[in-house]
Amino acid sequence: MSDERYTVILGDRRYAIHRNWAKLPAGESFGFLSDLMVDGEGRVHVAQRGTDRPILVFERDGRLAGSWGEGTLAEPHYITAANGEAILVADRDAHQVLRFDRNGKLLQALGKRHWPSLDAPFNHPTAAAQAPDGEIYVADGYGNSSVHRFSADGALLKTWGGQGDGPGAFTTPHAVAIDGQGRVLVGDRENNRVQVFDRDGAFLEAWGDFYHPMQIWIDDRGLVFVTDQIPRISLLSPDGKLIGRCRGAINGAHGLSGDAEGNLYLAELPPQYITKLERLN
Repeated sequence: MSDERYTVILGDRRYAIHRNWAKLPAGESFGFLSDLMVDGEGRVHVAQRGTDRPILVFERDGRLAGSWGEGTLAEPHYITAANGEAILVADRDAHQVLRFDRNGKLLQALGKRHWPSLDAPFNHPTAAAQAPDGEIYVADGYGNSSVHRFSADGALLKTWGGQGDGPGAFTTPHAVAIDGQGRVLVGDRENNRVQVFDRDGAFLEAWGDFYHPMQIWIDDRGLVFVTDQIPRISLLSPDGKLIGRCRGAINGAHGLSGDAEGNLYLAELPPQYITKLERLN
C-alpha cells in the first residue's frame, strides 16, 4: 500500500505522510536520529548520534547528498537554522554549542569542549536558537536546568532558570526557539509545558496540555509547531492557542522542522525514520 494514502490534518492544513523518506545507500543504516533542519536550498540536514557521520544531508527528493561534522561533533542533539544560512548544533555530550556554515565549516564555538560546568555554560546542552540581531539562546537541559543568553560574539550575557516546576524554573529544558515577537520559547519537557520569556529572561506565560514536549519549530507566519511524546504534533497560533493536532509519527518525533513550501520533516524515535509530511493544500 502506498504511504501517500495516509493523511493527517493540522487545522486547515492537510499532509500526506511519507515514511522512510530519506534513503541511505544499500548496506548502510542510521544512527539515533536526533533532529533535522532545512537550509535555504531545501536540503535537509539530519543530526544523528552514535555514528562517525554526525550530520547527513539529503536532497529534496530524499537522496543522500553528503555528510559533515566528522571529527568535530561528538553527540549532536539538536540542529537549527541560524542567521545568514548558518547552522547551530547543540553537541550535547561535548558540552558545546557550535555554529557552522551550511557546508559544515566551523564558524563559532560556545563552551569548552569536553569540560562540563555546574552552572554556565554548559552541562549537556540540548538546543540553541539565534535571534535576528545575532544573540544566541541555549537550553542547557540535561545536566543543568537553565537557559543562557549570549551576544553574537559569544559573550555570556545572562543565565536564568533553575530546577523546579514553578514559573521560570525547568525540569529538562529540551528545546528553544525565538519567535517573530522576539520571545524565547522553551520546551520544558518533564514539566509538560512550553514556557515563554522575553529576551531578558522574564517569565511571560506558560502553554500547557503537552506530554513531554520535544522540539519547537516556528514557521515564517509565526505559527508554532510542537512535537511531544503522545506521540503527536500540535499547531499553535503565535499567542499559544491550539489550532490543530495530528499523529504524524509512529513512536514520536524527537526532531521537527519545515521548509519554505510548507512541508514538515520528522526525525522519528526508534524505529528510525526520517518522515516527510507533504503539504497538500
